[in-house]
Formats: sequence, structure tokens, C-alpha cells
Amino acid sequence: MLRSSLAVAAAALLTACATPQAPVGMGATTLTKPGSSYAVMMTTLAPSDTFFPGADCLLCIAAASVANSKLTAHTKTLAPGELAKLNVEVAEALRKKGATVTVVDAFDIKSLPDAAKSAPNFARKDFSSLKAKYHVDKLLVIAVDATGFERRYATYIPSSDPKAKVGGVSYIVDLSTNAYEWYMPINVQKASDGAWDEPPTFPGLTNAYYQALEMTRDQVIKPLAQ
Repeated sequence: MLRSSLAVAAAALLTACATPQAPVGMGATTLTKPGSSYAVMMTTLAPSDTFFPGADCLLCIAAASVANSKLTAHTKTLAPGELAKLNVEVAEALRKKGATVTVVDAFDIKSLPDAAKSAPNFARKDFSSLKAKYHVDKLLVIAVDATGFERRYATYIPSSDPKAKVGGVSYIVDLSTNAYEWYMPINVQKASDGAWDEPPTFPGLTNAYYQALEMTRDQVIKPLAQ
């Protein structure tokens, strides 16, 4: 857990150094253009884990990890449920709009070359090679990079109760221009409806976890189904 917490802290530092992409709303005709073709890709879901933002020193991370060790052990037993099928549901929503859709295997987006053009609302990676590879006009990506529980800290001291967490992003890239036609950050959190500190199975938090997964599913599908 200490190693994964350090990795999360390092990733957060790198992200803070880059200008984040702002949300891009779905255009009125984005999903209704005649003859549109999509590849739908969902990145590999990482195992569920616990996250302690604010525990920002090595000893702080170690203290938070020890204090929440029972919750972390339980978190690692939780499955992604229906969220693992979200790419299939998204593909079906697009087909109902009249699009031609191919569900493709997960691939490492980081392995793509950097885009030549750097501008707001354009992808930082160059997706253009995927147009010929998949014989499609657009790529819809679902990237869920964090599931589990988040508990905020002020150095060594918890400043909140744990909450179920799902984090990531979903977006559509036009493969001819590398522009985002839709970009929606995912940051779903759900508190336990009752007591949370009930080891070893933490029923309140476990219920919140599966509610957060369902909320994420709805958040991604709703704009595509309207």
C-alpha cells in the first residue's frame, strides 16, 4: 500500500505541472452525424485501492496506511461489477444513434506519439494512426484509473471519513483532427449511508462503493443516450 500511495503522489505531482484539459460538452450533432463510425475502447481497470490525499510525506503515508490497513485489505477484495461492461453498453448506446461501432481491445494510450499540435481541446497524444487501424472516424475512450476509497488527511491526521471513489475520464477524439468532441472528467464520490468503521467487511462503505460504480456508469452513458 505504501508503494501504491507513493506512486499516486508522484502522479499527482506530475499532473499538477501540466495544464489540465477542461471539460468539453457534447455538441448537439456530435452523435447524429450520418455515417459516423466509432471505435470504443475502455482502458484496463486497476484493482481497487485506498487513497489518502493530504498525507504528503513518507511518514504521513506510512501512518495513514497503517491506520487504514483493514479497510485497504477489504478494498482489494472488491470487484468492479457492471463497470467492467461499460464499453459494451456505450457501444450499444452509440448504435442506437445510428453509428457504426467497433469495440476494440484496451491499449496503452501513453505509447502513442505526442501530438504535433498543442492547443486547448486537442488531445496531447496523436490518435490519427487509429483511423486506418480500426477503419473508423472517431475514438471513444473510457479511462477509469481509480476505484476504491478516499480518505483525506492533514499530514498525519484524518480530516474526513472514507468515501467510495471512482476517478478517470471519458472522451471522444475526432481521428481526422485530433480534437476532442467530448471530454468529461469522472470524479464520483459516495459516503456511507450509515456507520463506516465496521471491519472486516465494512458493509456501509461496500454499499457506497457499488453505488459509486453505478453512478459512474450512469454519468458516462447519459450524455450518449440523450
